[in-house]
Amino acid sequence: MAAIRMSGVTVWRWVAAEERRAVLLSEVDWAVEPGQHWVVLGPNGAGKTTLLNLAAAVSHPSEGTVEILGETLGSVDMRKLRESIGSLEPGLSRKIRGRYTGFEVVLTGATGSIALLHDRITADDRARADRLMGEIGVEPLRERRFEDCSQGERQRLLLARSLMDEPDLLLLDEPTTGLDLPSRERLIASLDAMAEANANLPTVIVTHHLEEIPATTTHALLLRDGAIVAAGQIAAVLTSEAVSTTFDIEVQVAHNTGRWAAMVIRS
Repeated sequence: MAAIRMSGVTVWRWVAAEERRAVLLSEVDWAVEPGQHWVVLGPNGAGKTTLLNLAAAVSHPSEGTVEILGETLGSVDMRKLRESIGSLEPGLSRKIRGRYTGFEVVLTGATGSIALLHDRITADDRARADRLMGEIGVEPLRERRFEDCSQGERQRLLLARSLMDEPDLLLLDEPTTGLDLPSRERLIASLDAMAEANANLPTVIVTHHLEEIPATTTHALLLRDGAIVAAGQIAAVLTSEAVSTTFDIEVQVAHNTGRWAAMVIRS
């Protein structure tokens, strides 16, 4: 069973001021299988957030079919479906209480709440939080208050938190945004550790930059103007030609020791 399956998916919004439809996604066919780790790349306005909202069971397509974890959007309780989807979304760190320790932040993921519900936390939850903090490499942050953590440290704690309720699908929306180089690299290392420790968990990461792609990424999808430029095994998709077309600028793509980079070709 595919974790995500989209067939002929189009999403449009009515722009009343201009009396027209704005097409956000057009005729998208895409499937994510268990154990695959995808990156979705594209410029601003390409449709990445719209695609991720469908995958997160947050919105419906205007046309076509979206199946998430075997359930078809439009014929399933989406709130219930979202309980099986882990996410790391922009702005989440601002919603978490600053006085929580790192361990308490991770524990909030056991109940899917930004508040720590002590009466619902079990010994198994605490043991899982301990294990996840070790896997992600945030054990040194166990007793540190969340408000005293750097942005990168907060993102790594929230990554561990997203795995607390054992999701069947994990979605990460630009997780390295705003991080300096050392913080970005530590988070990417945590993403690699997470993927290796959860081999069958399908993941989708949205980003603008090839340099932010974890080495464990197996597949890539390139979006431009709401349409797929290329999708499939990452080595076949991240070519200089395809990436240049996606971002409408001529670049040279490099791949070294598992990591990717794109350099602008200047005439």
